[in-house]
Amino acid sequence: MANKQICDFCEQEETKINPVISGDNATICKNCIEAAYNIIQSDYKLENEKLTKNKKSKFPTPEELKKLIDGYVVGQHKAKKVLCVAVYNHYKRIFKNDSSDDTELSKSNVLFIGPTGSGKTLLAQTISKYLDVPLAIADATSLTEAGYVGDDVENVVTRLLNAADGDIKKAEQGIIFIDEIDKIARMSENRSITRDVSGEGVQQALLKIIEGSLVNVPPKGGRKHPGQDLVQIDTSNILFICGGAFDGLEDIIRLRMGANVLGFNHSKKNTLSGELSSFVEPDDLVKYGLIPELVGRLHMTGILNEITLDDMIHILSEPKNALIKQYKKLFTIDDVDLEFDKDALKEVAQLAIKRKTGARGLRSILEESMLDIMFKLPSYKKKTMTITKEVINNKAKPKIA
Repeated sequence: MANKQICDFCEQEETKINPVISGDNATICKNCIEAAYNIIQSDYKLENEKLTKNKKSKFPTPEELKKLIDGYVVGQHKAKKVLCVAVYNHYKRIFKNDSSDDTELSKSNVLFIGPTGSGKTLLAQTISKYLDVPLAIADATSLTEAGYVGDDVENVVTRLLNAADGDIKKAEQGIIFIDEIDKIARMSENRSITRDVSGEGVQQALLKIIEGSLVNVPPKGGRKHPGQDLVQIDTSNILFICGGAFDGLEDIIRLRMGANVLGFNHSKKNTLSGELSSFVEPDDLVKYGLIPELVGRLHMTGILNEITLDDMIHILSEPKNALIKQYKKLFTIDDVDLEFDKDALKEVAQLAIKRKTGARGLRSILEESMLDIMFKLPSYKKKTMTITKEVINNKAKPKIA
């Protein structure tokens, strides 16, 4: 009979219920393997609990959040404060809520009102990236009620699940940004006539997931169909941020305040100017076309002002991810030093304002102006290139030194 092996760790002789495995110059029994596994699992669980505890205890304050956003988004200080307070209260509600207290804390969902390209989406993207929470972005105009052609409202939740790499718990603490919310609230040309029924239907569908409900969604998106495996997501702890330009809202506020003719500057007829931004009330949004129940779930309102010429220039060059810094890095990879003179930056900013595209139009202007330059970029190796106003206008070549 062959000699029985002895475990090098516990020095026990192998038995039928405790066999010994031998490897290179070492042996270990089943009992020691199980003991080692339990120790590793215990340490892993303890480490995870510590990380979770640290995340909860070190959650950034509103001031810290705003300081971070300031590095990426120019201006819009009031809207930043609104977002930071809402986000802080929201995650404080999730991580630090005392379950022994019967007081129930409700979500602080946010409504951003501001013209195209003023930074609504960028604010949501920046805050989600910093907090390391998944973000789903949807255009309200593409959403439909269940059963109609288009994206089901619940598909927005599926996008969030995908952004969380299928992690349900992480998705349930994420952020959903719904842009152009005003477009599904639009009435006919005469605002005294009833709003569009389909728009109200989408609002009702949104209301369900915004206020918090269990939503069954296809894990990979698309339409539901019989026999399909569905994933259940609880939207109670998902923060919703809605945004829109709300063209014409200023007229509603003027009429309510009796300032239809006198008292305010009429130069910005279709945008909500800073003069009236602090006077937005829930009833104004209802008159515009949002259903009262939805307005009641969007507790905090942030107004974003139209971007000025100076703001545009700062956006081009100052933030951590500024376009000029990105282009300089791209050129450096090809061993080319890139410079922009002040008049060139001013010209890019003026073109963006002229086209009424806001900050999001800056990149397309630069891409158009620098297409030929980037096409031949490798041939400028070890050179210094200066972009002038004439280059932006496609009237000259860059200065090369």
